Amino acid sequence: MTKFLPLILALAYGFLMYRFSVWRTHRMLDARSRPLTDPSILRLADRMAAALDLPAIKVNVFEVEPVNGLAAPDGRIFLTRGFLNRKARGEVTAEEIAAVIAHELGHVALGHARRRMIDFTGQNAVFFMLTALLSRFIPVLGVWIANVITGALAARLSRRDEFEADAYASALLIKAGIGTGPQKTLFHKLDTMTGNPAEGMPAWLLSHPKTAERVAAIEANERRWVQA
Repeated sequence: MTKFLPLILALAYGFLMYRFSVWRTHRMLDARSRPLTDPSILRLADRMAAALDLPAIKVNVFEVEPVNGLAAPDGRIFLTRGFLNRKARGEVTAEEIAAVIAHELGHVALGHARRRMIDFTGQNAVFFMLTALLSRFIPVLGVWIANVITGALAARLSRRDEFEADAYASALLIKAGIGTGPQKTLFHKLDTMTGNPAEGMPAWLLSHPKTAERVAAIEANERRWVQA
């Protein structure tokens, strides 16, 4: 039992860090958000809710400027004020923002928050064990190598979740009669809006797939669904 104690402590530390992060996120979202009131987006949300046999899809606005959408660990869906400001300037459409809502619903429906807790806890244990092992043989670089390896693992798991949420969103958008066109055009616009931070970064370190890969996956799903 004693020889497994460091691993158990690493797992416990990772779990507690994740729970603290969730608690802090909830407090921040509660303090800086309000219900969405944009009628054009709400009409599309109602169409998606009908496609899912739900009474409504509640969407909140997170009052920060960066362009983003997110699913909170408790299942709430948020759009940032920066995203809505882009719509007000005509840079994105209501349908494209509906695609964001559908994507975040995918994270909720597929249980990605729970999976991230497990992944984060496991990654912390892997980092701890790799650091202990590598530091014995490479005292200076051991921690750095362990960090790169666990970072690459985290990125790969995150990309898996993004592809799954994209597929869920595509299916929902098609069922709601919105289609995947806005989903695909938004990906290209986001590259410009966010300055394409993935440019020049190794693919295995990216937490989100590249735009071309996401669009190709959506189109592959559409072809497969049509054939089925």
